[in-house]
Amino acid sequence: MGHLDVNAVSFMLPDGRPLLAEVSLRVGEGAKVALVGQNGAGKTTLGRIIAGDLAAHDGAVTRSGGLGVMRQFVGQVRDASTVRDLLLSVAPEPVRRAAAEIDRTELLMMERDSEPDQLAYAQALVGWGDVGGYDQETAWDVCTVAALGQSFERAQWRAISTLSGGEQKRLVLESLLRGPDEVLLLDEPDNYLDVPAKRWLEDQLIASPKTVLFVSHDRELLDRVATRIATLEPSAVGSSLWVHPGRFSTYHQAREDRNSKLEELRRRWDEEHAKLKALVVMYRQKAAYNSDMAARLQAAETRLRRFEEAGPPEVVPARQHVRMRLQGGRTAKRAVIAERLELTGLMRPFDLEVWFGERVAVLGSNGSGKSHFLRLVAAGGTDPDTEHQPVGDVQPAPVVHTGRLRLGSRVRPGWFAQAHDHPALVRRTLLEILHRGDEHRAGRPREEAAKVLDRYGLAKAGEQTFDSLSGGQQARFQILLLELSGATCLLLDEPTDNLDLHSAEALEEGLSAFEGTVLAVTHDRWFARGFDRYLVFGSDGTVYESGDPVWDEGRVERAR
Repeated sequence: MGHLDVNAVSFMLPDGRPLLAEVSLRVGEGAKVALVGQNGAGKTTLGRIIAGDLAAHDGAVTRSGGLGVMRQFVGQVRDASTVRDLLLSVAPEPVRRAAAEIDRTELLMMERDSEPDQLAYAQALVGWGDVGGYDQETAWDVCTVAALGQSFERAQWRAISTLSGGEQKRLVLESLLRGPDEVLLLDEPDNYLDVPAKRWLEDQLIASPKTVLFVSHDRELLDRVATRIATLEPSAVGSSLWVHPGRFSTYHQAREDRNSKLEELRRRWDEEHAKLKALVVMYRQKAAYNSDMAARLQAAETRLRRFEEAGPPEVVPARQHVRMRLQGGRTAKRAVIAERLELTGLMRPFDLEVWFGERVAVLGSNGSGKSHFLRLVAAGGTDPDTEHQPVGDVQPAPVVHTGRLRLGSRVRPGWFAQAHDHPALVRRTLLEILHRGDEHRAGRPREEAAKVLDRYGLAKAGEQTFDSLSGGQQARFQILLLELSGATCLLLDEPTDNLDLHSAEALEEGLSAFEGTVLAVTHDRWFARGFDRYLVFGSDGTVYESGDPVWDEGRVERAR
């Protein structure tokens, strides 16, 4: 059984700012430890250091047993790679090397087909067998059947871009959980998974003997799986780490108690510091006219110096104050109307009326058409008027459908895209984006723009470009743009996937104060509790409404 040991790891950003400050963490054999912290605290960077993708500037990482890594990009792959490439990317290193040699020699066979090439290819096949490649293919067959419903032989050359984010995640998780590596590092493994898949993941992690360190913002998953919670707390000198030795259900109170204790220790330290400085001043004054006080002055100065060299107690973590002021505005009573709407090839025809002010959660398995439906609403419906054009910088792609979907008067869609794909924001700083404005947002003076960013916990990132932000920071900035753009109907596609715990709670508070209509596609069971109605995309191709969340709809039954 493997273990993981992070010892006093420090890391500096390229601009010289400290990100991690002497971070230490031990994940013992078979433990399931969650790594949490606000967006930008360094969770992904610490994971990259553990995985060996980055070198720490100080400290060391040691482990026993092989390390299997799920990186954050899984679920967002849209390049020309194949299912085989994705599975190889998380396979043990000897398997990856042997596969690369087969590919190399196979290409030479196709180009030249000389006798040395044939011998090299034959030797590569022998090497593939020596590292357990054929056994690996058998295991991959189990993985592709479970994740995609296809054998490995059929699925291996399928382009990854044809898989949904949830299918990519499930495929990699199946491989890692069944693989030989004894230690797993999982960066947001639940993102893009629907609820049946999340429940599967929770059960697998609980039952697995593997040692697991994972990053997640899903409060239900944290509560079920994590036996300890490791928190990165950012500060001016870099993020430090502390561990709550219990479940997530007791985490918030433990953090409050810890911060209160740190505040009390700091207050006492400040009081003692002030007393010692006052004592030195007093003896210095007395020693000026009484030489007998020189020894006492020296003793007081020595005591003060040693006290200051020992340093103050740990800094109290800065409290994150994210305040979302989603305003909206009055619209027609019927905000969204669907009449015999059929998303071609996805769902059967359905009717729907969403009234002004309602909060409707859209539920169902991955691939059922939820995001297509949201995108159709974001585009203004079947035949949008000018007033129904989306307020964001991205024009939603057309959605093939029959029937009709229309929006009520004064309904201005504000679309939060799951993929954070905003070409108009790339290579532009946050302050520049807010300062210049666009056709939906008035430009703001830099000082005012900085204040707005501060409300979203993004003040320090003002000079960073949008594409350099963490996923959670990008999500917060997208919501900020919706706030400033005058949307009266918010269309949120998995908005909490990348938000840290505090930001997710701030979003919930912001939506409760929003004067307008909200439709949200979500697999976040905690987040969904606050909605009025639930529109469910069923596994049999029907769309129906429910007064309570429905989480047990499986994969849609259709030809694949």
